[in-house]
Amino acid sequence: MSSSRVRCLFAAGLFALAPTVWAADPVAVSDPYARAVPPGQPNSAVFMTLTNQSDQARALVAATSPAAKTVELHTHTNDGGVMRMRRIERIEVPAGGSVQLKPGGLHVMLIGLTGDLTPGGQVALGLTFDDGSQLQVQAPVRTVATAPAAH
Repeated sequence: MSSSRVRCLFAAGLFALAPTVWAADPVAVSDPYARAVPPGQPNSAVFMTLTNQSDQARALVAATSPAAKTVELHTHTNDGGVMRMRRIERIEVPAGGSVQLKPGGLHVMLIGLTGDLTPGGQVALGLTFDDGSQLQVQAPVRTVATAPAAH
């Protein structure tokens, strides 16, 4: 077997092991997941990593999902020692950089859930970026541990 064929097969094997990545040129989404919540809980959140593969800054400016009546971009702020969620207009993704949406930080908020979010399920999510590009993502529902409250 030629060395170029071996390299090609090795690269294909690595690709098969890589996590699923969705890309809207130039932003890629990796490891998206939605927080599982008990039945009847009205709200949840979606987390992911956004990677900007270009030399120009981009921003996530909107999100939609059939899993919720309202979908907003949110962050957590420290207000006199109390962590509070706040709606924001955009999530900046620096040129050639990444931003992580994670519990206790930036996230996509699902408000008014239209069904239960139980582990093993999926949440469809539409993302819109400031350049008009859009990306459809499937976020698996996971149990997410919450960080202990700061004292």
